[in-house]
Amino acid sequence: MEIIIVSLLVLLFSIVIHEVAHGSVAYSLGDSTAKDAGRLTLNPINHLDPIGSVMLPVFFIFLGGPIIGWAKPVPINPYNFNDQKWGDVKVSIAGPLANFSLALIFGLLVMFVNLPESFLVVSLLVIFYNVVLGLFNLIPIPPLDGSHILFNLLGDKAIGLRRVLEQYGFFLLLFLIFLIPGGINWIFNLASQAVYLFSGQLLF
Repeated sequence: MEIIIVSLLVLLFSIVIHEVAHGSVAYSLGDSTAKDAGRLTLNPINHLDPIGSVMLPVFFIFLGGPIIGWAKPVPINPYNFNDQKWGDVKVSIAGPLANFSLALIFGLLVMFVNLPESFLVVSLLVIFYNVVLGLFNLIPIPPLDGSHILFNLLGDKAIGLRRVLEQYGFFLLLFLIFLIPGGINWIFNLASQAVYLFSGQLLF
């Protein structure tokens, strides 16, 4: 039970960092939509999503394995960006990059600092869940960040694909998570390997 509570707190913290990174980059590009909506805050209440932040993590807890989830997407207005060509890509990639950066920081901490046992476990969980979040959000299915990156890179070539995925993407994502055997296990496996790379041990 203790590891579940700590995992939930680490996941929540990591999700908040992810969303604040999106909003902060948007703000740096001239769009204050996220700031005006009160989303440039570390207060998790402002970021919670009923499905992604509550129902999905609880479901994975019942499965007895690693937890995954998401927060409410940060509101942005790309028409406010001072970089109209790459602004949306920069904002979209900011979340996963923030997660990977956290994983790297805590990984180096584990590797080079003799940490107390309790903080070592927390650090390993930070590595694991931030790699999970970073990879999961790069899946090119709306509303995840990977779809924004893909659509911007493909441009007008992806108009048809974009319309279909924007209409059915959320259901496709739920299908991938819940109904395809091993649908996102590769993400958990890679995250476990990242933990092993830095610490020499596996969490799950």
